[in-house]
Amino acid sequence: QVRLVESGGGLVQAGGSLRLSCVATGSIYSINAMGWYRQAPGKRREPLVVRTTGGSTNEADSVKGRFTVSGDNAKNTVYLQMNSLKPEDTAVYYCYAGIRRLGDRGPVDYWGQGTQGTVSS
Repeated sequence: QVRLVESGGGLVQAGGSLRLSCVATGSIYSINAMGWYRQAPGKRREPLVVRTTGGSTNEADSVKGRFTVSGDNAKNTVYLQMNSLKPEDTAVYYCYAGIRRLGDRGPVDYWGQGTQGTVSS
């Protein structure tokens, strides 16, 4: 069974920083991408940044220059460094991974349980 375990959310003042971590565990054959989404109250879940295991990234315009994704392929881990946070960044942050288990024909989407990030004004 595959699990994504997140950590690092919390409460921070506007202008501050948070760092999120996510590790994928279980019967993993390969990972083609890991990244982060978020869902603010009353809004749909939106993609923030996705990093392929080859190192390329896709970022949402709303976080360019403020959020940085990094990862450790050997540890099946992805990080999100969030700087210059704004109250509108308040949301539940979800880790995402495209994972193929042994025997799977292709990658399957997996999600973490979510971690709350709150930015006060």
